[in-house]
Amino acid sequence: MAEPNETRPTPLGLYARANNKSITSVEVIALALSAVWLLGSAIFFLTLPTAPQTDDGSGSLRFIMTMLAVFMPVGMIWVAATAARSSRIMREESQRLQAAIDAIRNAYIVQSQAGNAGGQPSVARKLDEIAAAQRKTETALATFSSSREARSAPAPEPASAQAGEEQTALPLGTRAEDIAPSLTNEEFIRAVNFPETAEDTIGFNALRKALKDRATSGLVQASQDVLTLLSQDGIYMDDLNPDMARPEIWRRFAAGERGRQIASLGGVRDRSSLALAAGRMREDPIFRDAVHHFLRRFDKSFAQFETQASDSDISELAGTRTARAFMLLGRIAGVFD
Repeated sequence: MAEPNETRPTPLGLYARANNKSITSVEVIALALSAVWLLGSAIFFLTLPTAPQTDDGSGSLRFIMTMLAVFMPVGMIWVAATAARSSRIMREESQRLQAAIDAIRNAYIVQSQAGNAGGQPSVARKLDEIAAAQRKTETALATFSSSREARSAPAPEPASAQAGEEQTALPLGTRAEDIAPSLTNEEFIRAVNFPETAEDTIGFNALRKALKDRATSGLVQASQDVLTLLSQDGIYMDDLNPDMARPEIWRRFAAGERGRQIASLGGVRDRSSLALAAGRMREDPIFRDAVHHFLRRFDKSFAQFETQASDSDISELAGTRTARAFMLLGRIAGVFD
């Protein structure tokens, strides 16, 4: 069995019980002061002339006052010594607790980075896998269809006639993304929220479609950059529970209002996340540039989204990871000041 003052092992080996000594410098000083006071009091009262005896009871009162004068300062000295020792112990315990909290946070960040690096596939890799699977499926369907058509189809028409019917006349300078179908509001919201899991096929399809959309791909990439940088400090959007603003406040933001009129958009109140992000904003120029680029992209994309979005669409968008990152980083950058 461990001794009362023995240091005991704890998780991480940091927040161990303090090895408090029985006698410290505080007790030595208090003992010395007590001895000096008692010695001085003894010399004083021994050299004091003896008062004449009376029968009115003043002698007992004099004795009580003498005891108070001798021992009350000694008691005050030891009260101060006890308070000083308690303050020192609390200060040491607070330092150990802070060290343990810092170690837990650092271990969590390292573990998260290791998990992201080794266990979770990147968005680009997952998109490539889905695209490859779809190409295999399309190839199999095309092979099956062609084998059936080869058996029952009549003689094919001339290639020039088929080409003339199937091809669409495109003006010179037209790019593939210009004729690509535009994103629906639901697909836009799914894309900026990013897939929930590795099996979220609908989310990956929406993200792949958004990356092909010229107006949305910039926001998606900027959001992915800041989310990756924030995760390096252990800040994850799923851990935040912001206060949601009304859709009309979001519409005022899209209309160009800034400052305290739209302050309710900055609903993130997590002090730890705000402090970590603000510190990195001051010290890391790469992070600062990424944040400003993301805020510009979000401003432009949301202004376009708001013109064709209903109040329910705006409320759903406000709960996405990209919108939460905007709430957090907008407060740090002073968008709502």
